[in-house]
Amino acid sequence: MSERPSLQPSIDAWTHSIEAISELVAHLTEGEWNSRTECPGWSVRDIVSHVIGLESEALGDPRPIHTLPRDLYHVTDEISRYMEVQVDVRRHHTGPEMTGELEYTIIRRSRQLRNEKRAPDHVINSPVFGPMSLDLSLRRRVFDCWVHEQDLRRALDEPGNLDSPAAEIARDMMIEELPAAIADRAKIAPRSAVVFDVSGPLEFLRTVRVDEEGRGSVSSSPSLGPVATFTTDWETYARLACGRMRRRRAAERLKIEGEPEITNRILANFSITP
Repeated sequence: MSERPSLQPSIDAWTHSIEAISELVAHLTEGEWNSRTECPGWSVRDIVSHVIGLESEALGDPRPIHTLPRDLYHVTDEISRYMEVQVDVRRHHTGPEMTGELEYTIIRRSRQLRNEKRAPDHVINSPVFGPMSLDLSLRRRVFDCWVHEQDLRRALDEPGNLDSPAAEIARDMMIEELPAAIADRAKIAPRSAVVFDVSGPLEFLRTVRVDEEGRGSVSSSPSLGPVATFTTDWETYARLACGRMRRRRAAERLKIEGEPEITNRILANFSITP
């Protein structure tokens, strides 16, 4: 148990998801490590490298000194360049090297979290996202681990954990981002509402309302006259929100009501991952 009880649900969710990742890759063949995933440009090995890298940085380990190749098409900005270093430096590691480092990282990080003495609102500086509370930083790690756990499950055809503790935290973080997606990025008109009706293991209905000043808010109450309604299942919603699926691929699993100009704008700005 952590010395900070309010952090324990996030710690438990993180543990559940990262241990699931470890189990998924424990016995992969070298060929399976190279399997493509829905995360642009990344293989199974690359995703595990990313998880190891960010947990190592959370432990305070120094970042590797490494120059990236110039032909990585998916590296398009400073954030993706930052993330790629921990990935590219491990691209030639063998399966046993990967699983050994992952297991050792989990042991060290679990010990750190058990002994965490800082307050949940303690501010830490993320080199990618800037200053944030310890609580938010840990929830971001839960979100990241669960999203990549699902990337691995789809690549390896091992479905599961769509309703895990980490999935619940990931869902809540996706919902928290809805006002920004609808009001700020898609710029839906003031005094409008957009409804998301999601079924499956983590079903929910949420309405995003844009007020007269263009600010968005989200609630669980329905809207009588939304400008757009999206009806889908939880896995499809998560894949759309994390940039893993385009509208065309989701066509059979996504029902859309509303003017195409509005709905297309929402979907074009829906992904919350960099």
